[in-house]
Amino acid sequence: MSAADEILDVVDEHDRVVAQLPRGRVYAENLRHRCVFVRARDAEGRLFVHRRTPTKLVFPSLHDMFVGGVVGAGETYDDAALREAEEELGVSGLPRPEFLFKFLYDGGARGSWWSAVYEVRCELPVNPQVEEVAWHAFLTEEEVEDRLSDWEWVPDGLAAYERLRALRAAD
Repeated sequence: MSAADEILDVVDEHDRVVAQLPRGRVYAENLRHRCVFVRARDAEGRLFVHRRTPTKLVFPSLHDMFVGGVVGAGETYDDAALREAEEELGVSGLPRPEFLFKFLYDGGARGSWWSAVYEVRCELPVNPQVEEVAWHAFLTEEEVEDRLSDWEWVPDGLAAYERLRALRAAD
């Protein structure tokens, strides 16, 4: 089965399921769906940062400070966060990612999606999927901040990062 054939939950503005359709149709019609964003840290607390492959359907070749992806039909955010983190990092046996917050991302012409943001500690050696990740490194918070204006970032990941930064500043 291709990624375009994967069945996703289509949701309303309150994150209630209203339909289940193939990913290709959900993307083509810009239908609201669900995604997870997982901030992965290594044993030293550095962040996993990567550049997406040029073959990605959404935001090809852009940098991202989260791993993650779409939530499958009937799948919980929590289960999707663990599945996506293990798949993209190329590991198994991660602890369950910690839920941080959820927001409705508005991608303009690309549509909108409910975005659940998580964090996980990955002390295992990573082996990212070559289909998903063209380049990767673990960077300190300061190194990520220094690159925010120099690199082109996925807009939804940047929105999640800005919300996370605002939440931490308010604490």
